Amino acid sequence: MNKPIVIIGGASLDTIIQLDALPTPTPQTLWPKSSYRSVGSTGAGKALNLAALGRNVVLHSLLGQDTEADLVRHALNKPGIELLAEATDTPTEQHVNLMDPHGGRVSLFVQPPADPSVVDWAPVTSAISGCERVVINILSYTKPALALAQNASKPVWTDLHDYDGRNPHHQPFIDAANVIFLSSDNLPDYRSFMEKMIDEGKELVVCTHGSDGATLLSQDGQWLEQPAFPVGQVQDTNGAGDAFFSGFLCGHLNGENLKTCLRLGAVCGALCVTSRSLAAENLSLQRVHDHLREGGW
Repeated sequence: MNKPIVIIGGASLDTIIQLDALPTPTPQTLWPKSSYRSVGSTGAGKALNLAALGRNVVLHSLLGQDTEADLVRHALNKPGIELLAEATDTPTEQHVNLMDPHGGRVSLFVQPPADPSVVDWAPVTSAISGCERVVINILSYTKPALALAQNASKPVWTDLHDYDGRNPHHQPFIDAANVIFLSSDNLPDYRSFMEKMIDEGKELVVCTHGSDGATLLSQDGQWLEQPAFPVGQVQDTNGAGDAFFSGFLCGHLNGENLKTCLRLGAVCGALCVTSRSLAAENLSLQRVHDHLREGGW
């Protein structure tokens, strides 16, 4: 049995509202095409995808003592996922995501993530001691876990999401990480940032570009480009970046070369957007390899 991947931070209950177009900033009445509730956030997305791909996961998150927490727990009650959920007095994190047919999104944090002054890190410390990798998401409460992972000499992977190259909140995560993922949404000069990270000793940097694919820079100076794989119909782009991250990490742990890791990530991302869930229905490593072999990808 493989050692678990410890993921710290990021589980919410989201309301997804599908619109023909994102609203303009004027008073109006909107008639959505559809709306539904779903577990959300980057920790849950990574946990669900990695578990579906056959990896054991320990996910630490903060949940309120409310109905929303019960729904999150139920959604994460999957084979391969051990949930370390610490109850807080703050309600469970909740988002409302307005989505257009092309994957554009406006996220409203109607209940921001909890940031308690005290967190019981003992269960996380125990989990880290026997893990394969530590994935630390960029929530305020997770910052003490950076030192826990470093003290245990465990590789840290982090996802900076739409980092703009300046926000000081991200710096502790950048400093601690061995491998960095981010998107180019707010970072047009992403290649310079990637080069800077490699110069500072990072093992890998991967920058995703949504429907325009992804770029990788390795420690030995190798640049790789990966196009996004086409899909028939986009259902929901929530979680696509976490699916990509998970496919890549799974391939990396299985000893695949970097190009194959990128391709595995791209397949997981493509499958994710055809689903209303953070991880595609019936996702498995075998299914991903089948798509690569048979789907012309």
